[in-house]
Amino acid sequence: MACAAWCAGPPIQGFSGGALAEELRLEDRARTIPEPGRIREYVRRMSEEPHEAGSARSRAVAEYALGLFREFGLDARIEQFEALMPVPVQRTLEMIEPVRFRARLTEVVIPEDKDARDAHQLPPFNAYSADGDVTAPLVYVNYGMPEDYVYLEKQGVAVKGAIVLARYGGGWRGVKPKLAFEHGAVGCIIYSDPRDDGYFQGDMYPKGPYRPFGAVQRGSTLEMAIYPGDPLSPGWASEPGSKRLSLAEAKTLQKIPVLPISAEDAEPLLQHLGGPVAPERWRGALPFTYHLGPGPARVHLALKHEWSTRPLYDVIARIPGAQCPEEWVIYGNHHDAWVNGAGDPASGAAVVIECGRTLAQLMRQGWKPRRTVLLALWDGEEYGLLGSTEWVEKHASELRRSAVAYLNTDMYGKGEFGAGGSPSLRRFTAEVARDIKDPETGRSVLKKGPEEFSMGTPGSGSDYAAFVHHLGVPAVNAAFGGPGLGGTYHSIYDSFDWYSRFGDPKFDYGVALTQWMTIAVLRLTEAPVLPFEFTALAKALDTYVAELARMGDGKLALEPVRKQLARLRKSASDYEKRYRKASGRFDTAGPEQLAAVNAALMGVERAMTTPQGLPGRDWFKHKIFAPGTYTGYSAKSLPGIREAAEAGRWKEAEEQAGIVADVLAAVSRQIDQAAEALKKL
Repeated sequence: MACAAWCAGPPIQGFSGGALAEELRLEDRARTIPEPGRIREYVRRMSEEPHEAGSARSRAVAEYALGLFREFGLDARIEQFEALMPVPVQRTLEMIEPVRFRARLTEVVIPEDKDARDAHQLPPFNAYSADGDVTAPLVYVNYGMPEDYVYLEKQGVAVKGAIVLARYGGGWRGVKPKLAFEHGAVGCIIYSDPRDDGYFQGDMYPKGPYRPFGAVQRGSTLEMAIYPGDPLSPGWASEPGSKRLSLAEAKTLQKIPVLPISAEDAEPLLQHLGGPVAPERWRGALPFTYHLGPGPARVHLALKHEWSTRPLYDVIARIPGAQCPEEWVIYGNHHDAWVNGAGDPASGAAVVIECGRTLAQLMRQGWKPRRTVLLALWDGEEYGLLGSTEWVEKHASELRRSAVAYLNTDMYGKGEFGAGGSPSLRRFTAEVARDIKDPETGRSVLKKGPEEFSMGTPGSGSDYAAFVHHLGVPAVNAAFGGPGLGGTYHSIYDSFDWYSRFGDPKFDYGVALTQWMTIAVLRLTEAPVLPFEFTALAKALDTYVAELARMGDGKLALEPVRKQLARLRKSASDYEKRYRKASGRFDTAGPEQLAAVNAALMGVERAMTTPQGLPGRDWFKHKIFAPGTYTGYSAKSLPGIREAAEAGRWKEAEEQAGIVADVLAAVSRQIDQAAEALKKL
C-alpha cells in the first residue's frame, strides 16, 4: 500500500502542490526497490575477511563497493588519502604480585563461527596508545570517568604512580587513559565487565547475542575531542607528499600505555585487589567482592607499536543534479572494521550500497535529481574518523559553498528507530520516520507525532563529525537498533554468523533503513525549498541557556545570550509564518527566487561556526554544540561557555558568552534573510 494512503500525515516539509504529489509518487516507487537478499549478500561479502584500515583487505572491500556502484550505472571512484595508523608489535600484561599470572590477550575460537578462526585478525589493542614498559600497583577506577576520580579522592585512594583498571562503558574509551594520565597514573587497562554487555545482560554468543567471557573490545583512543582525523595533519588533508607534524607535535596521541582486555583476563587482577570495598554502583558481575586497591595486585604492562602512515580508500559515487548541481546532498557510512565487522560497519555500508542501487533504478525509470547526490563509504573511521575527516578537509571550500546536508549511518540492527542531529532537521527526520513502516508491526517507526519526536544532539564517534563540527553542515545520524546489538562490538565475534542470527536475521530492518535513507535523500534532493525549520533550534537553545543559568551561583553573565536568543526565537517564528504563506507558490517560483531562499537556508548552520573555534581545540568551529573534552562521544551544548564555567574559568566563560551572543545574532540574520527571500516567491 502506498505511503500516501497509510501514513495519512501532513504535507512534507519543503514541498507543496504538484511537487508534493510527484515526490510522493517517487517515494512510493522507491519503497519497492530495496531487497533483503541483496543487503544480506553485501554484508556477507564485506565481512568475509578482517579488513582493518590501511590493509590490502580494506582496499578490497572498497573496490567491491566501487564495482557495485559502477555496475548500477553510477559514476564512482576511490579517493585515496593516508594517515598515521599504528599497529601493535608487542603486548604484555602480567601480574607479578601477590601471585603470578600472565594474561592471554587473545580471543577464544568459537567452533560454531568460521570467522573466529580467520587469519589476519588484528590482535586486541587500543589505537594511539603510547608505547611503554611499566610495573606498578593496580587501582580499580570503575568506568574511569571524572566523577569516579572524585570518589577515589574522597576515599583517600590515589592513582599517582599506579596502573588503573577501568571497565568499558560510562563514557568514551579515549577519555579513560586521558584522565588516568592527568591523575598521575602510568598505565591504563580497560576491560569488558559481564554486567555491561556480557552474561549479566543475557546469553553469551554463540547461544545469545552478548559478549563472550573471553571477548575483547578493540578501539581507538585518539583524543578526538581535540581534533579527529590523521593526528599528523590537523586541519588539512593528508595525502602523499603533504606536510606532516612529528609524533612529538601531535596533540591527539595518548601519553601512557593503554590496553583492552577481556573479563577472563581481568578476573584474576580484580580478585587480588585489596583496599576499600567498591560501592555498589561500581560493582560488576564477576563472582567476588570488588575492591579499589591500590594493590596488593602489582602488574607489568609493556606495549610497543609500529607507527606507520598507511593508505585510506574512500569510495565516492556521484549523481549529478539536473537543476541545482552546485547543491550537494551527501550520505555516508564507513567500510573499515577492526576485524570482520559484519555489524560495524558492514550492515550500515550495505544500506548505502542498496540506497545507491535504488537511486540508480529510479534514474533508469526517468528520475532526474534536482540536486547532486554524493554517496560515500569512508575508510579509517575506526581509527578516528580518518577517511571522512581527510576528505572534508580536502574539499572544505566546496562543501562550505555546496553542502546542503550530510546523512550518516554506522551499524544498525533490528529494533526501534532513533536519530541524532542538527535541530534544524528535527522535523524533517521525524516526517521521514513517520512515513516508514516497521517490518514487524507494519506501523510507522515514528512512535509519536513529528512534533513530539526527540532527537539527540550531535557529539562525535561517527563520520558526521567533520561535516557538522568543522564546517557547519547540518547532519543527521540515523539507525535502527535494540538490546544486545553491541554484545560483540569490536571483537572477532562481530561476524556474519553473529549478525545473521542476532543483528538483523531477516535483513528486513536493512530494507527499512534503506527506505528511510533513500526517502531522506530524495526529499533533500527534490524539495523546492530546503526542509529546514528553526523553532526546534530555538527550543533547544532555551534548554541550553536554562542549564547554564543554574551554574556558578550567578557568576555567569548570560544577558547578551538571552537577548539574542529572544531575537532568534522571533526570527524562527517569523520564518515559519512566512513559510506557510509562501508554500503555495513553490511550484510557480522561478529558479533564481528559489536559489535565493535555499542559499540563505544553507547559511544558517554555517553561521553557528566561528573561524577561531573552541578554546584549546580550534578545529571544532561549531559554537552551539561539540563533543565534550571529557565526554568523548556525548555532546556538550554551548561548549565554549559550559566547559569554561565547569572549570571555574569565569572570565573565559563570559568571553565565550559574548561570542555565542554574536553567533546567535548571525544565525537570526541568516534566518531573516531566508524569510525575506520567501516573500519574493
